[in-house]
Amino acid sequence: MKLQQLRYISEVVNNHLNVSATAENLYTSQPGISKQVRMLEDELGIQIFGRSGKHLTHVTPAGEQVINIANDILGKVDSIKRVAEEHTQPDRGDLNIATTDTQARYALPNVIGTFINRYPKVNLHMHQGTPSQISELAARGDADFAIATEAMHLYHDLIMLPCYHWNRSIVVKKDHPLAQLSNVSIETLAQYPIVTYVFGFDRASEIERGFNQAGLEPRVVFSATSADVLKTYVRLGLGVGVIASMSIDPKIDDDLVAIDASHLFAYSTTKIGFRKGSFLRGYMYDFIEFFAPHLTRPVVEQAMALRDNTLIEKMFATTKLPIR
Repeated sequence: MKLQQLRYISEVVNNHLNVSATAENLYTSQPGISKQVRMLEDELGIQIFGRSGKHLTHVTPAGEQVINIANDILGKVDSIKRVAEEHTQPDRGDLNIATTDTQARYALPNVIGTFINRYPKVNLHMHQGTPSQISELAARGDADFAIATEAMHLYHDLIMLPCYHWNRSIVVKKDHPLAQLSNVSIETLAQYPIVTYVFGFDRASEIERGFNQAGLEPRVVFSATSADVLKTYVRLGLGVGVIASMSIDPKIDDDLVAIDASHLFAYSTTKIGFRKGSFLRGYMYDFIEFFAPHLTRPVVEQAMALRDNTLIEKMFATTKLPIR
């Protein structure tokens, strides 16, 4: 059994059983990967992948267990490399962050500016996507941190730490009937077409909960992952926007009217996560604390020792998080 073989089977899964794509990503040949996978299966006496002809079709039950252990081993190997780098080049390295458009545009700029000033020799990379894309990047080690709010069930393999709460606002054009109201009821809001975030982010989103509790169904005419895109379509008169309050800029959005909707929808909690068993470099601990000051290194290490997100939630149950 070779470390290379474990990396191959892990990457085959990451590439949705497409051996050609795996070979391209690893800068090797498709026959070479297929041969190494077969050799590993022969050595273990099991099939890791089911096949139809030359094509891989699924991961077998035994294969799932092998791949889970392989991912743990590969994670430990990466941690060993990080330990060495921490001692030889403490202020150099890479930091990959996966997050949503709203977090990247409105929550992270000041944090990243502070981080770059503190660690100018660390290469920082931002990956934006949907919750499923973010969780996948973090799970396979392509992102050191996942910063997300919705669809927490996708992050069960990560340590997820609460950073802050955020509320929503109703956004309309100045000539819209709602613009004259300082307080909008859920019944009134339900009378208008709505422009909001993709509901696929979380089937039990706070927006859906708010309407469901009132026995109403929102009429969503347009959805997107970007708050800036949503504001564009509000300006076109397509509907009433329901977006994160922090994404409203008084200067840039002075042509719109924002109405607080915190009484209609419960706040959401943004969390930062990383793979269980990860070795965090010193600058990684600092990034977490820059983003969420209550997440100091001792606090993060205490949460890492728990390894279970249910226990971590209890740990932070009495922590008063900031609201943005």
